[in-house]
Amino acid sequence: MQILRDLVDQLDPNIRTAVTIGVFDGVHLGHQHVLAELKREAVARGLSSAVATFDTHPALVLRPENAPKLLTTLEQKLELLEANGVDIVYLVHFDEARSRTEPQVFAKQVFVDSLHAKAVVVGEDFHFGRGRQGNVDRLRDLGGSFGFEVRGLELIQHDPEAPEPVSSTAIRRALAGGDVAAAATMLGRPYEVRGVVQQGDERGRTIGFPTANIPVSKQMAWPSDGVYAGWYTRPSGEHHPCAINIGRRPTFYEHAQQSLLEAHLLDFDGDLYGEEARVSFIEFLRSEHRFDGIDALAAQLKKDVEHARQILLG
Repeated sequence: MQILRDLVDQLDPNIRTAVTIGVFDGVHLGHQHVLAELKREAVARGLSSAVATFDTHPALVLRPENAPKLLTTLEQKLELLEANGVDIVYLVHFDEARSRTEPQVFAKQVFVDSLHAKAVVVGEDFHFGRGRQGNVDRLRDLGGSFGFEVRGLELIQHDPEAPEPVSSTAIRRALAGGDVAAAATMLGRPYEVRGVVQQGDERGRTIGFPTANIPVSKQMAWPSDGVYAGWYTRPSGEHHPCAINIGRRPTFYEHAQQSLLEAHLLDFDGDLYGEEARVSFIEFLRSEHRFDGIDALAAQLKKDVEHARQILLG
């Protein structure tokens, strides 16, 4: 997959593309539907498939005080786009100046000058340009002037009974409620967070349940505080079943400032410090709560580990 940086890298002038554009946070089933349609359009027309996306979530620039938590880092997003068969990714640099770009200027810069688009495929709710003034109808008008055709796609439901289409917002809501299974259904895969394992206070080790302490960026979405069954992936690609705790550890700390993510790897004894961990969430086990002493906590952790083992390994 070729990655082009906005206003820096140039696409081969002989290449023509079918393009889609969006934030693509999460690369969920709705995004995957758009990407599949993009690929079909590209193949039918003999074009390369291209995705224009942003190097920074626009909300982090426009309203940082209440920007949504991210479902994927830029690195994860690029990996997922490549896994969905995209040929070219154009990383739009988003800042205050870019946010003021008029729709017709944006369309010419990105679709025409940078990606030589002959077809543009977008969701029916697509908006672009200054103040989100541009929409699918406006894009069709511009396509008539600039020489590309536009397809608007309906949003998809992950479940016919679902009250709303698949969206990054719906996934964040599911995670906030601890419903990692619903989030996985909408993502098409388990939700995953990444971070470098750091040394903690080793309280888990003292009671027989050592954990990998994994700081996760505050910009990322976390499942709600609680205990989960999941998988821990090492840089080597090894997968280990684990019981995951997200919380403030009220048995030890009465007024912890923030939640921590700790993963206890089942049947594992080794050094994980300093390595990048990938932790994916499979099922919610229980809420976090305070126990009356270490023995009660240890007894519950033993149950948690066996519950996770049953879910993950059968």
